[in-house]
Amino acid sequence: QVHLAESGGGLVQPGGSLRLTCAASEITMEYYAIAWFRQAPGKEREGVSCISTHDGTTYYTDSVKGRFTVSRDIDKNTVYLQMNSLKPEDTAVYYCATDAAAWGDCRGWVDGMDYEGKGTLVTVSS
Repeated sequence: QVHLAESGGGLVQPGGSLRLTCAASEITMEYYAIAWFRQAPGKEREGVSCISTHDGTTYYTDSVKGRFTVSRDIDKNTVYLQMNSLKPEDTAVYYCATDAAAWGDCRGWVDGMDYEGKGTLVTVSS
């Protein structure tokens, strides 16, 4: 069982920035593909971004390209989602997720992964 914990959510004005953090104690995160999902009230869960293990390739849904950046901090065993130029439509609970198998390449990530954290709320509002 892998336990993931997200942090860094909060209230931010449109155009502002937040950095979300995903941490896990049971795994060495650099060996696992890590994805970010979000779910807004009344909407379906959406895949936001994924970072693979083999070459660090990153993937983004179209609506966040150029604004969000996913990255790893190997020393801290964490994955970040830097969110810039935030819009009200980015308001959602954000979750990080990973698969049970190591060395993932984000294949099929948008369909969901084996483990997911409890989420952190991001609210973009003036």
